[in-house]
Amino acid sequence: MQRGSDRLNVHRDDEMKHELKGLLRSGHPTRVEEWHDPEPAADDDPEVWSGPVGGLGSPASLERVRSELARTLSRGSFPATARDLARILRRHNAPAALGDAVAALPHSARYENVQQLAEAVTGGA
Repeated sequence: MQRGSDRLNVHRDDEMKHELKGLLRSGHPTRVEEWHDPEPAADDDPEVWSGPVGGLGSPASLERVRSELARTLSRGSFPATARDLARILRRHNAPAALGDAVAALPHSARYENVQQLAEAVTGGA
């Protein structure tokens, strides 16, 4: 059902889908001219938890992991086991590397808060 509030009509929408089909299927820019491609990330771009800047082995990773966990998990999520917390992280579309790190923790351990979980994920670093 069309509400009539769309900025684009159906034909333009189909045309845009066709234009993006190659990009969506290939996962990389499909243009011949290099100047059309998006620029790569700069050195001063914000850090990404699981990306090339930072990660589990980098300095201050405990703070980064705790921040990422707190962004997704609420106080009502605790106390819980690693399996339950990994399920919550996946349900709330947390970064896959973070969900995998939590899922790899011992299943019998219970965590009372985000700090305990972050320390377990980073190994207390």
